[in-house]
Amino acid sequence: MAKKKQGVELPSWAKSMWEEMGSPELEGIDSVYNGDLLERRQGLRRDDFIEIHMNVQAFSNPEDAFIRGRLLSSGKSSLEILGDDGKCHFIAREIIVRMVLVAHTRPAYIDDKELLAFEREDMKRRSKLHEKVEKETTGNDDSHLWG
Repeated sequence: MAKKKQGVELPSWAKSMWEEMGSPELEGIDSVYNGDLLERRQGLRRDDFIEIHMNVQAFSNPEDAFIRGRLLSSGKSSLEILGDDGKCHFIAREIIVRMVLVAHTRPAYIDDKELLAFEREDMKRRSKLHEKVEKETTGNDDSHLWG
């Protein structure tokens, strides 16, 4: 049986990563740049396929100044990327010269119910962990006492 043609054409390096993710549907989650403000959806998202060009001066081998893969997380000072080589790379934002979005694999953050549910459960887990640590730490459990 022939597979339905994808409207989003992935480069060869991204196809195997896409299949490892379970071949999520790529249609209908494109960036929306125009129209009502509430309907616009753009920017990088978790699990996006991206290419990053870095400052060549930061590398002894200029060929190392380029990486492509899947965005795992985005922090204040760095990006975590699962490279097409299968390794996890942490890239400092200050050496990034150019980023190219190859394809979105998830809906925009506000529309991503799976991601929002994950973050809510993660916050609960972290809160419980903080409470446990606070109770186990000596002398910190008496903040409710007066005088």
